[in-house]
Amino acid sequence: MDVHNVEFLISAVRPEQYPAPVIPEIALAGRSNVGKSSFINTMINRKKLARTSSKPGKTQQLNYYQIEDLFYFVDVPGYGYARVSKTEKAKWGEMLETYFASRENLVLALLVVDFRHKPTKDDIQMKEFMDYHGVPYFVIATKTDKIKKSQWNKHMSDIYKTLELESIDQILPFSAETKDGRDEAWEIIQGVLDGEFQVEE
Repeated sequence: MDVHNVEFLISAVRPEQYPAPVIPEIALAGRSNVGKSSFINTMINRKKLARTSSKPGKTQQLNYYQIEDLFYFVDVPGYGYARVSKTEKAKWGEMLETYFASRENLVLALLVVDFRHKPTKDDIQMKEFMDYHGVPYFVIATKTDKIKKSQWNKHMSDIYKTLELESIDQILPFSAETKDGRDEAWEIIQGVLDGEFQVEE
């Protein structure tokens, strides 16, 4: 997809702040600092539209980015950051529960994990959460440039087994540094938008 028109729309906390559900939404969920913002910036060929931070836990709202008037990328709050208070974690959990359970135009969730490590308990919980709510999802494994190609099969297998996926083909290796996986990610997104194939639900 050639992306020319991109707009940061709103940071939403409550359903009444969400944009009107007139176009599809694709949500990005993952641990704090796993690379969700870098993924968005790489996909749209922008350096700083999606705000990246070296401080985990910074994203505390649902950040909406409108892409070509075709769909929204929704960057949801990162999870698994220890310094966030239990009260704040509870708020985030409630926010995500409300969003994933009720958003009618959510067509795909991208579960973003770190390719270098086995998925965490929080990653597993997020995958189970998507299963429970019937949200179609695909796994994006970031930071692949940090791992030698000879070790990729092992890391792919670790993610596949830990998340108990139906198929290893549900995982897309991705690097914001080298842009490896960018074209394949667009193929997945375009296919879902066009209704050409179904992802795991």
